[in-house]
Amino acid sequence: MNFLRYFSPLRAWRDLRYYIVTRQRHQLGFMGVALALTYVMVVGVIYESRIPPKPYHRDIIYVQQWRLDRTDAEIVAQQKIDGIEQTKRENELKRLQAERRAQFKKVNDGLKAYGL
Repeated sequence: MNFLRYFSPLRAWRDLRYYIVTRQRHQLGFMGVALALTYVMVVGVIYESRIPPKPYHRDIIYVQQWRLDRTDAEIVAQQKIDGIEQTKRENELKRLQAERRAQFKKVNDGLKAYGL
């Protein structure tokens, strides 16, 4: 508590004013930019902390159980059925990838038009 005896708001204000007066113009500009960026980040963190978090969603994957006494013919028949579904999923994935590639190509062509 002994340090409070040496602290004075008037002395602090004079020190700050002396510091600002002795700086060059570009140093004050950079100080202002640094203070503004710090303020924006602190306000951003405070704003983000007030947004409630999204509820946790579990992705549950159910595994199909098979009998141990299946014959090879039953296994092959099930693989044919699953193969058709898998090819549908793969085709859908390829279609979505082609659409995404087309979107990126459009953006890339637009950037090339600007010389980027």
